[in-house]
Amino acid sequence: MSYTALARRYRSNSFDEVVGQEPIARTLKNAIDSGRVAHAYLFCGTRGVGKTSMARIFARAINTADDADMPEEVSKAIMTGQDQDVIEIDAASNRSVEEARNLIANCVYRPMRGPYKVYIIDEVHMLTTPAFNTLLKTMEEPPEHVKFILCTTEAQKVPATIQSRCQRFDFRDIPTPRITDHLAEVCKAEGVKAEDEVLHAVARLGNGSMRDALSLLDRLLASGETAVTLALLEELLGLPDRELLGRLIDAFASSDAKAALENADTLLAKGSGQEVVLESLASRLRDLMVLCACGPETDLVDAS
Repeated sequence: MSYTALARRYRSNSFDEVVGQEPIARTLKNAIDSGRVAHAYLFCGTRGVGKTSMARIFARAINTADDADMPEEVSKAIMTGQDQDVIEIDAASNRSVEEARNLIANCVYRPMRGPYKVYIIDEVHMLTTPAFNTLLKTMEEPPEHVKFILCTTEAQKVPATIQSRCQRFDFRDIPTPRITDHLAEVCKAEGVKAEDEVLHAVARLGNGSMRDALSLLDRLLASGETAVTLALLEELLGLPDRELLGRLIDAFASSDAKAALENADTLLAKGSGQEVVLESLASRLRDLMVLCACGPETDLVDAS
């Protein structure tokens, strides 16, 4: 049996399962309940924060008054991007004006089942300018049975003429504590023992992206170890030893060039890449500066 990645297996499957984007989920759910579903939406945010998952959940919800009434195979097809009425388009590889014209031509056909045909266009900012221009009229006045959901990681590249025709939702980076809690739930479901400290570290390395954090956790579990530890994480990613990093900073603070060079050499000799060491050093120094300015009780620094 083929293995399914954690990021896919634990993907949100309903509005209630959404993690970190609850205000958006609540707004979209209320729009459906009140009959105020717009003809086009623009979902903006960094990678792995739930844009496509939310688009699929929304597309499924508007095509049925009650998810329980939808056949399981149809629901599964929508949530895996394989349904005939919820069409997912990768704008990075389908970006030309010809593809835009084909989309418009297919809009006239009614959905096979359900009230709406939904077009989810991922990485929409990759469309060419002629393609965007071709879509303008249809985006403004689409057929009654058509809805558009545009997803992008670079909203500034989407023309204002397109944005003005959509309801825009900005997906926030998911807070580290929320990612940590979700990772703990995943580990529990997988029957894996994981230290709280390592889950927190994985969440931080995700940089607000649940998908990135789950992908990293997947790598840790693939190691075959019986428990997920911080030592395993540091070994897998080549992260610098925290104690050595602290000594390096102390050497900087005391202007001890000899100690600084020796500690830096030791860090590199242990296999940590220069870029990784510099990133870790910058992150630690940033945290120390914030702590000095705001005090130990500040929420601006993750002290752990």
